Amino acid sequence: MSVSKFSFKQFSVEQDRCAMKIGTDGVLLGAWTPVGHNPFSILDIGTGTGIIALMLSQRSYAEQIDALEIDEDAYEQAVDNFENSPWSDRLFCFHAGVDEFVEEPEDEYDLIVSNPPFYTEDYKTEDGKRDLARFADALPFEDLIEAAALLLSENGVFSTIIPFKEEEKFLALAIEYELYPMKITRVKGTPSSDIKRSLLAFSRDNKTSVIIEELVIETARHVYTPEYIELTKDFYLKM
Repeated sequence: MSVSKFSFKQFSVEQDRCAMKIGTDGVLLGAWTPVGHNPFSILDIGTGTGIIALMLSQRSYAEQIDALEIDEDAYEQAVDNFENSPWSDRLFCFHAGVDEFVEEPEDEYDLIVSNPPFYTEDYKTEDGKRDLARFADALPFEDLIEAAALLLSENGVFSTIIPFKEEEKFLALAIEYELYPMKITRVKGTPSSDIKRSLLAFSRDNKTSVIIEELVIETARHVYTPEYIELTKDFYLKM
């Protein structure tokens, strides 16, 4: 397997033209995102390589799976990855930012998902593409939540992954836009490490009782927990 290519059980992803490579966050979100409401249409905001849209193609029967990508190289790579997948007839990528996309919304989506950039520290590298993919000013949380509120269907689900330290602020923002948490999973690398990530799913139903869970990825280096294996076994080759 080449460095640029990442192979899963049912598809492969090329990533040499993308600033942000495939990582645990994207795979977690693609595997964890609720699809029990049988979405007909899915939107992946900031698709990068297209990994999450591809995972949701495998996990669902959605007939319309759209993706947004603002970076031209990543957009072209996502298009290629979609075309080379088993679900090319269901996948479409727009070369646009979320602000352009919501100006004239044509569709509502039953599932909206995003692995947003979230490095909010006040420094940049000399790699503009990587900065665009990694820093929250490229897609502020409020812009993401506002877009989700505008584009989500009445019974739809909005799903994302963010740093745990941002969870409280993100939940408060979402409620301002009448998006209410239905499921929260807090992710730790090992049993003794701090919580690093929050997987969050929202709906428009303010009467939903929230399911709150914790997920530990591994007990030792490359010794994965049963819960993590169960979540990702349909994707990783060695799970």
